Amino acid sequence: MRFDTQAIHIGRSVDLSTGAVSIPLHTSTTFQRGADGSFPSGHEYTRDSNPTRFAFEQAMAALEGGREGIAFASGMAAIAAVLEAHPSKGRVVLPDDMYFGIRSLIRETDIGRRFEFVPIDMRALDRVRTAVQDKPTGLVWMETPSNPMIRVVDIAAICQIAHEAGALAVVDNTWATPALQRPLDLGADAVVHSATKYIGGHSDMMAGIVVVPATSPLERPLQMIQKHKGSVAAPFDCWLALRGLQTLPVRMRAHCDAALKVAEALSKSPHVEQVLYPGLADDPGHALAARQMSAFGGMLSFVVKGGEPAAMAAAGRLKLVVRATSLGGTHSLIEHRASVEGPESTAPGGLLRMSVGLEDGQDIIDDLIQALAGSGD
Repeated sequence: MRFDTQAIHIGRSVDLSTGAVSIPLHTSTTFQRGADGSFPSGHEYTRDSNPTRFAFEQAMAALEGGREGIAFASGMAAIAAVLEAHPSKGRVVLPDDMYFGIRSLIRETDIGRRFEFVPIDMRALDRVRTAVQDKPTGLVWMETPSNPMIRVVDIAAICQIAHEAGALAVVDNTWATPALQRPLDLGADAVVHSATKYIGGHSDMMAGIVVVPATSPLERPLQMIQKHKGSVAAPFDCWLALRGLQTLPVRMRAHCDAALKVAEALSKSPHVEQVLYPGLADDPGHALAARQMSAFGGMLSFVVKGGEPAAMAAAGRLKLVVRATSLGGTHSLIEHRASVEGPESTAPGGLLRMSVGLEDGQDIIDDLIQALAGSGD
């Protein structure tokens, strides 16, 4: 089956007991034993396994080209599990433009005390090579495109560098989704998603998932963290994620089409200093993104002339685009990342990060243009 068909069918079949086409939601926490004490359904207790969660895990594994999916309660729970599960060398090389939630995880929990974290600019492959060779390294973490600077890094090349140094390579594929990018095919040892975003697609559920290929050293440790630490994705959230997967391919095409139009319009605005979007031909990541992605995604950032005051004022004048955290839903969302992240933010003061939704592209553009025009008053 091709990708669009897999998104609808993998892990799901017509319910034999009722004929229902939509997969049932199984909320039961426990499952009946057989007369001999076994579990003929394959399920014992919902923390260990659940039919709805299992279907979601199967579907995501298939879409990413992996063998197993391990679903968690949130994207951050999935990230924390990977950091805990990686080999005990205790050293993690990761991007200096990492998702701010990871910075907070390192700073505010025991994760930061248990492992050494080395942030670098991963666009420079020589810096990646030096970092992993400097000391024994267990894990190389990638985000591409990155949050919020929309940087693109070479997955295949970094995977090769990591493997030559005896490290595992993991990619956060939340922004691209398997509809646009397949890191396992490029050599990654695991793929991580905040399914809350594009996978669910409607801003109404929360889950995370890690997909691993065959013979992955991360598979068993991740499954044990999921089971014994109890950070499992809830059945209803998995059901919503499965609903979202059915439209993921068509939604991503719409997000990408609109985002490119918005980026092109913003690049012509006299009130915008810079547009960060790999779909633009002059973007530093354009050529690489064109090689490893099938389209350029629905996320962009732009820097408003006049710095933070002008960016905050423009965001406040928006009427259609919603000023809110998160991304990947039907609504276009915008956020001033520096003020959200605080003093440790690496985002420029004038930067606004935008998730381009499924509204008519011209309506989104019109709203942005009127809001920016006011910033010059």
